[in-house]
Amino acid sequence: MTNFVLYVNPELAIMCVPAGAAAVYSLETAADLTGVHPDLLLHYCQLGLLGASRAGTDREPTFDDNALYDVRRIEHHRRHHGVNRPALVLLCELWREIDRLEAELRFLRGP
Repeated sequence: MTNFVLYVNPELAIMCVPAGAAAVYSLETAADLTGVHPDLLLHYCQLGLLGASRAGTDREPTFDDNALYDVRRIEHHRRHHGVNRPALVLLCELWREIDRLEAELRFLRGP
């Protein structure tokens, strides 16, 4: 039997989802949650800042909690540290490489 939890999404609609299921947000909801204009979110997707899966799609992208975290981190560096968009591309590539290397290290160290 699958455990279900009640989840209230940001638009106040209550729905029942499996426990541990990842939340998925629309472009408008992600923009509201992050405080970033939807057009800027689309631009970030086109630049590949939020992963290759969102970069080349013709349909409206969806966002999970990890993508929202990435948007907040990108905006923090852009607003507070003055990092320009070309440098943000490099930063995001470095963050992904660090994540990949950390996962590889955890795998090699074993349980």
